[in-house]
Amino acid sequence: MCQRIDPSRFLDEDGKITQLSRKHRLKIATLQYLASKFEVNRYYTEKEVNAICDKWHTFGDFFLLRRELIDYGLLQREANGARYWKES
Repeated sequence: MCQRIDPSRFLDEDGKITQLSRKHRLKIATLQYLASKFEVNRYYTEKEVNAICDKWHTFGDFFLLRRELIDYGLLQREANGARYWKES
C-alpha cells in the first residue's frame, strides 16, 4: 500500500514549493505537484515554462525544476528546446 505524502512537507502556506528533496518519493510528489500547474497537450516556450516554475517555488532555481520535470518525464520537449508540453 502506497502512503500519500503530506504536501506540507514541501509547500509553504501559499502552495509554493520550498525545497526539492533528495528522497525519491518526496521529490516525485513535489514534481508531480508542479507538473499539475501545466495544461495537458498545450505547447509552452522555455520562457513560459521558466515563468511557471518560478511562480510555484521559493528557492530561486527554476532551472533545476525545469530540468527535473523533463528528466522524470513529467514534461516533454523538442530536442532544440523550442517547445515544451505535458502529455495526458
